[in-house]
Amino acid sequence: MKFRISDSQAKAVFEQKGLPVSFHYTDTHNSGVHYVKSGSDTLPTLFFVHGSPGSWDAFKIYMLDTLLLHYFRIISVDRPGFGYSDFGSAYTLPEQAVLINKVIEKEANQKPMHLIGHSIGGPVIVKLAQDHPSDIASLTLLAGSISPTDEPKEYWRYLFKSTPFRLLMPGAFKPSNDEILYFKKDLYAIDSGYAALQMPVTFIHGDADKFVTIKNVDYGKKKLVNNPHVKIIIISGASHFIPWEHYDQIRLHLLSLTFTGLK
Repeated sequence: MKFRISDSQAKAVFEQKGLPVSFHYTDTHNSGVHYVKSGSDTLPTLFFVHGSPGSWDAFKIYMLDTLLLHYFRIISVDRPGFGYSDFGSAYTLPEQAVLINKVIEKEANQKPMHLIGHSIGGPVIVKLAQDHPSDIASLTLLAGSISPTDEPKEYWRYLFKSTPFRLLMPGAFKPSNDEILYFKKDLYAIDSGYAALQMPVTFIHGDADKFVTIKNVDYGKKKLVNNPHVKIIIISGASHFIPWEHYDQIRLHLLSLTFTGLK
């Protein structure tokens, strides 16, 4: 229930496909944020941020896509507290943005950097773009959970922050429970920073999503009313798991980013 695979296991998958892959940490001695990179460093970047719980390999299928790799370098991170990034600890939204930005700084190659966030990864990329708008070429929110007023209350989560109930939560569900409680409050803090987002922003959401309401799209549209580069894609009948259940449609959107952000 840790929702992660080892670097050696992942390397074997890429080798079977004849594709190069590399594994990194932001700091020395295998610490900091763990992330994985495929594709050429001379290309623009697709930068994936997973939901909760999860890890970088949630987007492994995209990193193995030879057509995407023809146009993009692809990076996927283990968010702090998950995968191999200090697994088990819970971090606030601002803390995660600071730590993940170290990957962006480290991997900057003077080419467009496109951020893609699924679910709770949505507010993470929003915060990253609010803090460093000039570094980001575009945002894609896949079922992004960004609206503070549309978050379910879920008071039961407080019971699992302490024992004995906490003992019932396996693996990655512990940091997931705690960070969601943090994020429910942190979303109010980023509410006033949307004016900084003038880069292209795309919302892709399923109208049958039972985990993150489609109302998040309406919220995002209102917050970005002065951004002329907002695009909305609603997938009829789609659930929360659009990155995998609607891969072809997401892939098509990503390919459309080929010329976005080019100088």
